[in-house]
Amino acid sequence: MKFSLEVEPVAEEQKPLTVEDPVQQTESSVEEQIEEVVGEEIIEEVEESKEEVLQKQLDETEDRYLRLRADFENFRRRTNLDREAQEKYRAQRLVMELLPVLDNFERALQVTPEHEETKSVLQGVEMVYKTLVAALKNEGVEPIETVGSPFDPTVHQAVMTENDENAEPNSILAELQKGYKLKDRVIRPSMVKVNQ
Repeated sequence: MKFSLEVEPVAEEQKPLTVEDPVQQTESSVEEQIEEVVGEEIIEEVEESKEEVLQKQLDETEDRYLRLRADFENFRRRTNLDREAQEKYRAQRLVMELLPVLDNFERALQVTPEHEETKSVLQGVEMVYKTLVAALKNEGVEPIETVGSPFDPTVHQAVMTENDENAEPNSILAELQKGYKLKDRVIRPSMVKVNQ
């Protein structure tokens, strides 16, 4: 078996190949077909609905933006308030630790000295106490008023009651432990005896 292969001669002059954009052809032909089938009214309705959808998306995006901006402003305001509170009450922990020392100084000053040597030691203790009280006052620490003032549960802690006819009802008769405020915050409420 013999096979023969014949090749056709190629013509010397061929037309140049032109490539048209198939996407552009498809789009233009689809648009023409849609216009023929659907008509201009429906195309206008579709365009209007596109605009409505785009406007709705724009409104939603704008709403999200405004909400995020408000959330950020709230976060910034809370952060500033927290920072201001930290600065305002920065000495609170130290003051809380110094209050028992202050109580001990006050107890020591209540002792009546019998000897001359004890009087000089007591004077030294009193000077240290006054210096400590002045330093705490500079930080904004103040004692809470008690005896003779009306009972206030936000700053006083009633641990005893008594019935005294000479005092007004619900007034404080005695202070058992001194209470303190740091600026406008109660650090330790006063322990008091209250008249019924």
